[in-house]
Amino acid sequence: MSAAPHAPGIPADQAQAGNSLTHALQLAREAVPPMHPAGRPFVLGGVAATLLLRRISPRLGTLAALGTAATALFFREPRRVPPPRSGLAVAAADGTVSLIEDAVPPAELGLPAIPLTRISVFLSVFDVHVQRVPATGVVERVAYRPGRFLSADLDKASDDNERNSVLLRTEDGHQLVVVQIAGLVARRIVCQVAEGEQVTVGDTYGLIRFGSRVDVYLPEGSRVLVAEGQRTIGGETVLAELPSREG
Repeated sequence: MSAAPHAPGIPADQAQAGNSLTHALQLAREAVPPMHPAGRPFVLGGVAATLLLRRISPRLGTLAALGTAATALFFREPRRVPPPRSGLAVAAADGTVSLIEDAVPPAELGLPAIPLTRISVFLSVFDVHVQRVPATGVVERVAYRPGRFLSADLDKASDDNERNSVLLRTEDGHQLVVVQIAGLVARRIVCQVAEGEQVTVGDTYGLIRFGSRVDVYLPEGSRVLVAEGQRTIGGETVLAELPSREG
């Protein structure tokens, strides 16, 4: 087998070294996920604090550097590949399925007060905290409601805590609700979609800072495919199979 071609005038060993470096950089980019834009001010502030504290004390500088790295890790936004099959609702967040129960969707969305299956995913501070679109469709409504900051793993957090609700109309005509809920430490919900916007399953649409919960309300007739205690991967784990399209 012949050796891989290299640019004219460049020794083979140098060309091979260049290819190895390019491959190493590619592996590094794949291993270190990109960061959500909402995290950049925090990380830049951490870098500035690290440089300042290093002049005062190397130990303080090291602690600040570790804190900055942890902050960058919190705001990571890894690439996700949703299942190619349609008619599914995928997890909107990384975390643990804490509850599967019937509940009335948030009143601010204006939906009928009819209980629907709600799947709640709890996010610890170590989980990826960006939220993903659970199904391809159109955003019909976005509604924010201020509230309390109870621990997100409590049952009443869905009703009492600060939240942001999004109502989606899927390609099959189903209404799907996804709700970002603030937690005990969380103090900021970021939502990047607007009413009338076309969205694609698995795309990032928001973020909750520092510990939270995400609820997905399924249309009637959906078949749940996860269990309480199961770990989910946002944009990839299938939560449920949606009802078949009528007619």
